Amino acid sequence: QVQLVESGGGLVLAGGSLRLSCVASGRTFRMFAMAWFRQGLGKEREFVASISRSGASTITADSVKGRFTLSRDSAKNTAYLQMNDLKSEDTAVYYCAAGQSFANTDAPSYSDWGQGTQVTVSS
Repeated sequence: QVQLVESGGGLVLAGGSLRLSCVASGRTFRMFAMAWFRQGLGKEREFVASISRSGASTITADSVKGRFTLSRDSAKNTAYLQMNDLKSEDTAVYYCAAGQSFANTDAPSYSDWGQGTQVTVSS
């Protein structure tokens, strides 16, 4: 197992930016693909982005493509989600997850999860 702790959420005006961080501990960070999901109030958890173990490949959901970028720093055991041009529909709790393959975009494919960080975009 790997323990994940997210940070960086908050309140931001529409059009603004935030960078979320996910620090991993407990197992070798490079062993895992990483992903971000989000869940809005009353909505199902949805895939946002994933990144391969090496960091060379990423998948981004159409709803955030061109605005959100996922990266990772193995030296810091940290995955980042840079969010630009935020919109009110991006308001959600954002969760970091670890799994075996970045090609998986469904939540059940990820075995370890953080506690989530709230992102609120005000228009």
